[in-house]
Amino acid sequence: MNVTYDVGVDVLRIVFSDRPIAESAEDKPGFILDYAADGSLVGVEILDASQRVSSPNSMEYSVVGLKSP
Repeated sequence: MNVTYDVGVDVLRIVFSDRPIAESAEDKPGFILDYAADGSLVGVEILDASQRVSSPNSMEYSVVGLKSP
């Protein structure tokens, strides 16, 4: 997974897979969903991110429920 925020265009992008994007859809205004050919979600783009996300230039990441080997 890769997360980038482009300050110049105010877009936050979350990429879940490096698979090629076959289709994109803006299901809700400002939220673009990118899909692979098989329909699986590849990524999400949030337009005007500074207006939609509390802090687009920082991120907290945690893993919950990891099982020990």
